[in-house]
Amino acid sequence: MLSGCSHSAQADDINYPTRQIEYVVPFAPGGGVDLVARTVAEYLSKKWNQPISVVNKPGGGGAVGAQAVLQQSAKDGYTVLADNNSSTSMLAAGAAKPPVGIEEHLLVSRVVEDAAAFAVSEDAPWKDFNEFCDWVRANPEQLSWTSVGPAGFSSFAVAEWTKAIGADLSRTKMVATKGASDSVPMIAGGHAVLAVHTVAELYPLAKAGKIRLLAVVSDKRSPYFPDVPTADEQGVKGLTVQWWTGISMPAGTPPAIREKWDKAVSEMVEDPAFVEKLKMIQVEPGYLNSNDFESFLKKETEYYTEIAAKAGIRK
Repeated sequence: MLSGCSHSAQADDINYPTRQIEYVVPFAPGGGVDLVARTVAEYLSKKWNQPISVVNKPGGGGAVGAQAVLQQSAKDGYTVLADNNSSTSMLAAGAAKPPVGIEEHLLVSRVVEDAAAFAVSEDAPWKDFNEFCDWVRANPEQLSWTSVGPAGFSSFAVAEWTKAIGADLSRTKMVATKGASDSVPMIAGGHAVLAVHTVAELYPLAKAGKIRLLAVVSDKRSPYFPDVPTADEQGVKGLTVQWWTGISMPAGTPPAIREKWDKAVSEMVEDPAFVEKLKMIQVEPGYLNSNDFESFLKKETEYYTEIAAKAGIRK
């Protein structure tokens, strides 16, 4: 494997890109993966002086877009995938025979990491996370929560949390959505009780006073919601599900192309103008080079496979 740290001269020498790049987001427009991808595309298209078009291919909890890029497109660096947990570790953990395997991803870089947060409607009766956890333990059958699918990001967050608090996940109800852009309004409108999404995805409706954040899953409070305590602070220990988004290409893409992207991303996340753009969508850089991204994803997949097996998510 080529290291993402020591970028060779090879990456600088290749004549790439010479035409438009298609950057596929396997989720609906307006969610976290989409917003970060658009920020990255805008930056790199200026840097490389070539258009990078963001194309949304939602469906299957991220699987449809991932298949389009990793199984059906040329291995030439002109079709790349905006990846996240749902289209990688969680997809692999959720099925004994996943539609896309981890080995089909040539991982380029992780770009952004964000904390998950638990959100209920603004007029929900619970004062804090502990009160909510007590209610869920006593009334699991009354808990409805949103997710893009049984192996979606929210499903793993909810499975890990219900196990931590000793509630019966099998008696709760999942409500399928296309992603945060339609799930969060459902919570605001009282059509489901709980949404677990990233801080960034919950930000607009939380700031508008339509939903309320009960807890953030992070070792420190979010700079965007300093008044919302972490789950840990509220005594709910062992929650670790974090959201991230990064870039993948089909396995078999020339190493020099991966290296050129990784080098560009490593420079991009250090650029104050790019970091400022990320802040406008309420996220911070969480860069990992190709090698570190691979080892991070391997560990994450093992952990989520264990959660999935215990929670009955794995089919």
